[in-house]
Amino acid sequence: MHPALSLFIRQYLWVLCAALVPVVITAFLSIPLSLGSHPGEPHQPDAMGYRHMT
Repeated sequence: MHPALSLFIRQYLWVLCAALVPVVITAFLSIPLSLGSHPGEPHQPDAMGYRHMT
């Protein structure tokens, strides 16, 4: 493989990972926080009852 192509691919993958990591971290932190539990867990009703957002 040409050295310039190897450098380009390495830089491209670095930028791609640097752009996706904050998105993944934000999604995996904000979705459970807004749902009150992880998406696969059964919903436990709270003391105030079920609240619908709409």
